[in-house]
Amino acid sequence: MFGAMFSTPEATARTGDDAWLQAMLDFESALATAQSEAGIVPAGAAADIAAHCRAAEFDSAAIGERAVSSATPVIALVKDLTALVGPDSRPHVHKGATSQDVIDTAAMLVTRDVLALILGDLREAARECARLADEHRDTVLVARSLLQQALPTTFGLRCAGWLTALDEAIAGLERVPLAVQFGGAAGTLASLGPDGPRVLAGLAERLGLAEPVLPWHTDRTRIAELAGALGAVSGVLGKIALDVELHAQTEVGELTEGKPGGSSAMPHKQNPATSVLITAATHRVPGLVATLLSAMPQPYERAAGAWQSEWEPLTELLRLTAGAARRTRELLSGLRVHPDRMAANLELTRGLVLAENAAARLAGALGRTEAQELVAELCRRTVERGSTLRAELLAEPKVRDVLSEQDVIAATSASDYLGAASDFIDRALAAHTGHTGLEKR
Repeated sequence: MFGAMFSTPEATARTGDDAWLQAMLDFESALATAQSEAGIVPAGAAADIAAHCRAAEFDSAAIGERAVSSATPVIALVKDLTALVGPDSRPHVHKGATSQDVIDTAAMLVTRDVLALILGDLREAARECARLADEHRDTVLVARSLLQQALPTTFGLRCAGWLTALDEAIAGLERVPLAVQFGGAAGTLASLGPDGPRVLAGLAERLGLAEPVLPWHTDRTRIAELAGALGAVSGVLGKIALDVELHAQTEVGELTEGKPGGSSAMPHKQNPATSVLITAATHRVPGLVATLLSAMPQPYERAAGAWQSEWEPLTELLRLTAGAARRTRELLSGLRVHPDRMAANLELTRGLVLAENAAARLAGALGRTEAQELVAELCRRTVERGSTLRAELLAEPKVRDVLSEQDVIAATSASDYLGAASDFIDRALAAHTGHTGLEKR
């Protein structure tokens, strides 16, 4: 009942029991073929094994039930596969491999399939951010720090911030090393003799995975890097959703989701439902990342529990990140921007957010300390009298001795105090398209 809200149908299918089962069978098929090419397994036996490595021929639920007795589903899987092939092929099933080789390689294959979905949605979300950044480079709104109004900025710069964060998270995910696992019982491939490394290379090539320097049974840095990269992606997506939720508050009203959700009790509600789902998914991710990181210390050549603890958290982490990425893409593509509300909210303090600019313009003549003290006093008058900072500046003799009316108007104009906002947007867009010498860190 809940799963559809937090993942996608494609990610759920690619991380389901049949997907894991097929990935494990892909390992067994590729292993037999690689060993045939190395002259270890007869070609006929390899073909026989490969022909039966189809998930449809197996009962994943039954394999799972039988896995309880051995703490791994591979023993039951290998037994069932051996029963399916011909008598002459049976001695060559799972030859030289261990259970962890099968599951770790399957994890890499499942991950690769889901990462293709995640990266596709992230790239589309980044493109939407680039579009919004360019379209709204001159749409002024107030920046907020500690949830309070700070200085003027632009919505385009806000979107450029989302864009660069997404681009960097995408780059981190693309760097994750997905490598085959094949080390046999103790990481030496002793049962294959001198042909072990050759089989390893052939296995990696057939599966399209990297060939590791060594078997990595208890070296879990790959899983840790994957968890960290997915966690970073999730954090970026959660930040975007949080910003939209805050901007979409009734009292703020600066953004609206393209397809807001309703309420079971209040017909008037226009809830940011997509952002809510992203937030819910990303809030669950840190705990999963922590579980995978906590599993890194594993004894000797094979773990007793830590490795087994990875399987379900990794599956859930992939599903949640895929769901958040898809929802973010949908959120950004339909996002409705309300410049009029942004302008109205910018005026709520009656110009106080331009106090820094006014003080800076006075500092040259009055000195920094005196200028700040004077503007602070004028801010207090603005609040007490319900006037505007511009009016108080124009009425103050000490200010008029230094600044003309046009100077005061410029000092209290939000569009004149945006600093390098437009330049930063250009930098973000250039980095996104790759046409820049700036190093993306």
